[in-house]
Amino acid sequence: MLKIKNIQASETWGLRHRVMSPNRPFDAIKLPKDEDGLHFGLFQEEKLISVISFFVDDKTAQFRKFATEISEQGKGYGSILLKHIIEESIHKNVENLWCNARVSALGFYQKFGFEAVSETWMDNGIEYVKMERAL
Repeated sequence: MLKIKNIQASETWGLRHRVMSPNRPFDAIKLPKDEDGLHFGLFQEEKLISVISFFVDDKTAQFRKFATEISEQGKGYGSILLKHIIEESIHKNVENLWCNARVSALGFYQKFGFEAVSETWMDNGIEYVKMERAL
């Protein structure tokens, strides 16, 4: 059974580190304003399999550190969690939702109505682009 729960920032860190930055120091996956955000975890039974962090600033929101266990990727869990963030944004009267996306995930975000709105840039050997969606 799948369930999305609000979780603490600290509960996202292990999964973030394993998936996003396993070769960097553990603290590299912590965000300076983690405690200001909302954090969601997708659980299968009691196992945390996907996380996303959500930061609202008036009518604009950003999601960050979106990660799914490597063994669980490609099974639709990230889609479930992203749909939840879109619904949460609408509920909070957000007008613009955005993220800094890995270019390799461009097609995934486009399926949800996001558009690239910047030039690409490199960070730690990974190419990123800013993507936005009006709500």
